[in-house]
Amino acid sequence: MTVEINSLNFAIPEQEQEFHWQECWYPICFIQDLTKNRPYSFSLYEEPFVLFKNQDGQLVCLSDRCPHRAAKLSDGQIIDGKIECLYHGWQFGSDGECLHIPQLPKDAKIPTNACVRSFPVVEHQSMIWMWTSATVTADEKRIPAIAELDKPGTVSMDYMRDLPYDQSFLIENVIDPAHVFIAHDGSDGNRKYAQPLDIEVVENSVQGIYGKWRIAGESSGFFQNWQKLDFIAPNLVHCQFAAKNPDWLFGLAIYSLPLGKDRCRILLRRYRNFMTRPVQFIPRWFQHLRQNRVLEEDMSVVVGQQAEIQRLGNSLKEIFLPLKTSDTLVVEYRKWLDKFGLSLPYYQGYSTSKNIHGNNSDRHQQTPSLDRLSQHIHICSSCNQAYRMSDRLKQTFVGIAIALAAFAIITDSSSIQIAAVSTSVVAVVLAIIAQKVRTHLERPYNRQAKGWLS
Repeated sequence: MTVEINSLNFAIPEQEQEFHWQECWYPICFIQDLTKNRPYSFSLYEEPFVLFKNQDGQLVCLSDRCPHRAAKLSDGQIIDGKIECLYHGWQFGSDGECLHIPQLPKDAKIPTNACVRSFPVVEHQSMIWMWTSATVTADEKRIPAIAELDKPGTVSMDYMRDLPYDQSFLIENVIDPAHVFIAHDGSDGNRKYAQPLDIEVVENSVQGIYGKWRIAGESSGFFQNWQKLDFIAPNLVHCQFAAKNPDWLFGLAIYSLPLGKDRCRILLRRYRNFMTRPVQFIPRWFQHLRQNRVLEEDMSVVVGQQAEIQRLGNSLKEIFLPLKTSDTLVVEYRKWLDKFGLSLPYYQGYSTSKNIHGNNSDRHQQTPSLDRLSQHIHICSSCNQAYRMSDRLKQTFVGIAIALAAFAIITDSSSIQIAAVSTSVVAVVLAIIAQKVRTHLERPYNRQAKGWLS
């Protein structure tokens, strides 16, 4: 017997009582953000992997470690659909088999253990997913897809960023509706709605937590209706909002990838089937400016929260002072980790934990920076292109301004001088605009100053 999970088109045997982290699909990136003709590196629970396309355009995922001398394959290059190690030129194919070793004599056979482990990888709903289990066959039906995205007329804004804190702190953050009205006042929230919440847990099982919430007050407007908020283990928080029109779809899918201790990746999709023109026609990089601000409004708070919890060294049950009118889903999630997190490489539950310090126990002493350039721009194809283009345009306009100013000095015609100077001024203005765009793309949002850090 299988269980249908709300609007998600994946099912898990009802009799399964244990959670096995390797028997899950993990989101890597959006297909549009995959680097072209170059290896794409990422990690899962500190283990390095490399992603690329073979000669037939099929996705390939391998362990990012050359069996020769443990160099990173992702530092190499793609040659005829094979990945070549930068160190000595060993080449590997789609199944991880070694196909060429330059240092071997022509009549020598390639050692049988000169291979790299490969992993199932697929594209689904414009995202790339990997499966890590070596014993259980990958079943694409278990990908936690959002059924609404496949309905005609639905559009989405897709956003990805690497965050300097553990995945569990990200999930705790996004499964907490109460913080939105304070932490995101002026962007995604409004302080006037910071009121007691009605929160109900509909189901709590190995598959996740399915809940709903609403503002308890009578003058709560849109939020007086029940809003769905689900955690689908281990990587998805799905928010479904109650729209005025029953035909309208409006939701937020927040996927995450546990890169390692104190590191995770968020893959966020805002979707809707009404008022779609802004999503369709506003450039993706421009939409990301607002989403960057929302993430950065939370980032320093969550980083500080995790650092303080690590410093104290106590269980969350001893540290937290939760309220039923705001923190029910947060506590339920941490208790879910208590019950089902034992197989994870590490976790921080409500009463228990596993390997949360290890070799990284000193990390809380170093405050991670809000580095938008490395955390987002370098891994987002749209923002990366806009960032490089704004820099090129700035340099071009500065060059034009200088050239026109010099021409105005040497020419004898007053009318040409006026035209050259005027055009030079316009070029300077355009260079300033290009620089401002570059600044807005790169610099994090400052909560205190309500602007961009300088």
